[in-house]
Amino acid sequence: MARILVAEDERDIRELIGFTLRHHGHTVLTAPNGEEALALALRELPDLVLLDIRMPRLTGYDVCRRLRAEASTRDIPIAFLSAKGQEAEIQAGMDAGATDYILKPFAPDQLINRVALLLGEPGTHR
Repeated sequence: MARILVAEDERDIRELIGFTLRHHGHTVLTAPNGEEALALALRELPDLVLLDIRMPRLTGYDVCRRLRAEASTRDIPIAFLSAKGQEAEIQAGMDAGATDYILKPFAPDQLINRVALLLGEPGTHR
Protein backbone atom coordinates (compact mmCIF):
# COMPACT_ATOMS: atom_id res chain seq x y z
CA MET A 1 0.00 0.00 0.00
CA ALA A 2 0.97 3.67 0.09
CA ARG A 3 3.32 5.70 2.27
CA ILE A 4 1.33 8.66 3.60
CA LEU A 5 2.62 11.69 5.46
CA VAL A 6 0.18 13.09 8.03
CA ALA A 7 1.05 16.60 9.25
CA GLU A 8 -1.23 17.61 12.12
CA ASP A 9 -0.34 19.54 15.27
CA GLU A 10 -3.16 18.03 17.37
CA ARG A 11 -1.69 14.79 18.68
CA ASP A 12 -5.01 12.98 19.16
CA ILE A 13 -6.15 13.77 15.62
CA ARG A 14 -2.74 12.83 14.20
CA GLU A 15 -2.83 9.49 16.03
CA LEU A 16 -6.42 8.74 14.98
CA ILE A 17 -5.66 9.45 11.32
CA GLY A 18 -2.49 7.37 11.54
CA PHE A 19 -4.35 4.47 13.16
CA THR A 20 -7.08 4.59 10.50
CA LEU A 21 -4.58 4.60 7.64
CA ARG A 22 -2.41 1.85 9.14
CA HIS A 23 -5.51 -0.28 9.72
CA HIS A 24 -6.08 -0.13 5.95
CA GLY A 25 -2.53 -1.22 5.15
CA HIS A 26 -0.78 2.09 4.61
CA THR A 27 2.59 3.08 6.03
CA VAL A 28 2.20 6.35 7.94
CA LEU A 29 4.78 9.06 8.54
CA THR A 30 3.76 11.80 10.98
CA ALA A 31 4.83 15.35 11.71
CA PRO A 32 3.53 17.67 14.46
CA ASN A 33 4.37 20.92 12.63
CA GLY A 34 4.91 22.33 9.18
CA GLU A 35 8.69 22.52 9.36
CA GLU A 36 9.01 18.81 10.20
CA ALA A 37 6.40 17.93 7.58
CA LEU A 38 8.36 19.71 4.87
CA ALA A 39 11.66 18.07 5.86
CA LEU A 40 10.05 14.63 6.09
CA ALA A 41 8.31 14.98 2.73
CA LEU A 42 11.50 16.06 0.98
CA ARG A 43 13.49 13.23 2.55
CA GLU A 44 10.97 10.38 2.33
CA LEU A 45 8.99 11.30 -0.82
CA PRO A 46 5.64 9.87 0.35
CA ASP A 47 2.88 8.78 -2.05
CA LEU A 48 0.42 11.22 -0.45
CA VAL A 49 0.60 14.18 1.95
CA LEU A 50 -2.27 15.08 4.30
CA LEU A 51 -1.78 18.58 5.77
CA ASP A 52 -3.52 20.48 8.49
CA ILE A 53 -3.62 24.17 7.60
CA ARG A 54 -2.94 25.75 10.97
CA MET A 55 0.31 24.31 12.27
CA PRO A 56 3.26 25.77 14.16
CA ARG A 57 6.45 26.88 12.37
CA LEU A 58 5.03 26.65 8.82
CA THR A 59 1.39 26.63 7.82
CA GLY A 60 -0.02 23.90 5.63
CA TYR A 61 -0.26 26.47 2.84
CA ASP A 62 3.48 27.18 3.15
CA VAL A 63 4.36 23.48 3.14
CA CYS A 64 2.16 22.86 0.11
CA ARG A 65 3.69 25.74 -1.86
CA ARG A 66 7.22 24.59 -1.06
CA LEU A 67 6.48 20.99 -2.01
CA ARG A 68 5.02 22.16 -5.32
CA ALA A 69 8.17 24.22 -5.97
CA GLU A 70 10.47 21.17 -5.68
CA ALA A 71 10.91 18.87 -8.68
CA SER A 72 11.02 15.78 -6.45
CA THR A 73 7.69 16.51 -4.72
CA ARG A 74 5.66 18.63 -7.14
CA ASP A 75 3.55 15.69 -8.37
CA ILE A 76 2.74 14.15 -4.98
CA PRO A 77 -1.00 14.47 -4.22
CA ILE A 78 -1.60 16.84 -1.31
CA ALA A 79 -4.86 17.15 0.60
CA PHE A 80 -5.63 19.70 3.27
CA LEU A 81 -7.47 18.52 6.37
CA SER A 82 -9.33 21.47 7.87
CA ALA A 83 -12.37 22.47 9.87
CA LYS A 84 -12.46 25.69 7.84
CA GLY A 85 -15.04 25.05 5.16
CA GLN A 86 -15.74 28.52 3.83
CA GLU A 87 -15.24 28.89 0.09
CA ALA A 88 -12.38 31.38 0.60
CA GLU A 89 -10.39 28.89 2.71
CA ILE A 90 -10.99 26.06 0.27
CA GLN A 91 -9.95 28.30 -2.63
CA ALA A 92 -6.81 29.38 -0.73
CA GLY A 93 -5.91 25.72 -0.28
CA MET A 94 -6.40 24.95 -3.93
CA ASP A 95 -4.46 28.10 -4.90
CA ALA A 96 -1.57 26.88 -2.72
CA GLY A 97 -1.43 23.76 -4.87
CA ALA A 98 -3.62 21.24 -3.07
CA THR A 99 -5.09 18.30 -4.93
CA ASP A 100 -8.02 18.01 -2.51
CA TYR A 101 -9.53 19.62 0.59
CA ILE A 102 -11.08 17.37 3.23
CA LEU A 103 -13.31 18.94 5.85
CA LYS A 104 -13.04 17.98 9.52
CA PRO A 105 -14.68 16.24 11.18
CA PHE A 106 -14.78 13.23 8.89
CA ALA A 107 -15.63 9.60 9.46
CA PRO A 108 -12.78 7.08 9.08
CA ASP A 109 -14.44 5.47 6.05
CA GLN A 110 -14.77 8.88 4.37
CA LEU A 111 -11.05 9.49 4.89
CA ILE A 112 -10.13 6.08 3.52
CA ASN A 113 -12.31 6.63 0.44
CA ARG A 114 -10.76 10.05 -0.27
CA VAL A 115 -7.26 8.65 0.24
CA ALA A 116 -8.02 5.85 -2.21
CA LEU A 117 -9.24 8.41 -4.76
CA LEU A 118 -6.14 10.54 -4.31
CA LEU A 119 -3.93 7.50 -4.77
CA GLY A 120 -5.85 6.44 -7.88
CA GLU A 121 -6.89 3.12 -6.40
CA PRO A 122 -9.49 1.30 -8.52
CA GLY A 123 -13.06 0.82 -7.39
CA THR A 124 -13.35 4.01 -5.35
CA HIS A 125 -16.10 6.57 -5.67
CA ARG A 126 -16.73 10.06 -4.34
